Amino acid sequence: MLKALLISIRATIVLTILTCVLYPLAVTGIAQLALPAQANGSLVKNGEQLVGSSLLAQKFTTPRYFWPRPSAADYATVASGASNQGFTSKKLADAVNERHAALGADAPADLLTTSGSGLDPHISPAAARFQAARVAAARNLPVEKVTALVEKSIEPSQFGFLGQARVNVLLLNRALDQL
Repeated sequence: MLKALLISIRATIVLTILTCVLYPLAVTGIAQLALPAQANGSLVKNGEQLVGSSLLAQKFTTPRYFWPRPSAADYATVASGASNQGFTSKKLADAVNERHAALGADAPADLLTTSGSGLDPHISPAAARFQAARVAAARNLPVEKVTALVEKSIEPSQFGFLGQARVNVLLLNRALDQL
């Protein structure tokens, strides 16, 4: 009985060291060597100043910037998540109708509905094109110049077949500031 207890304690210690120390260190080391920017959170900087991560949506509300998808968590990373409201929810319908009234009848669906995480950094190319005229007017730029920037910012589906084409809002707004 004592022998079995000692074996199980040793096995627990060895497995804890392997799975909680050595494996995470090995994975972190390989990630830092192979993909350092991604391993460190895909951070976006303006010189030395951190402005965000290309993996997380940020709240842009002024007309001078492209807006991300609405967020049920108000873009907070700690409380991220969907609203869990079903398609029969009056609260959800009211929120979508409010956005629909504010944006207009031809607003793309991803500007009317929240993403599953509330932190989706991408919008559809249609949603970016939809906002181009507003952004151009707010910045006194030709709409063609802003539309060309949107077209240049479209990321194709991953590996040519996974997902859909998309536009990273933070990166598009950074490019817009650099015009």
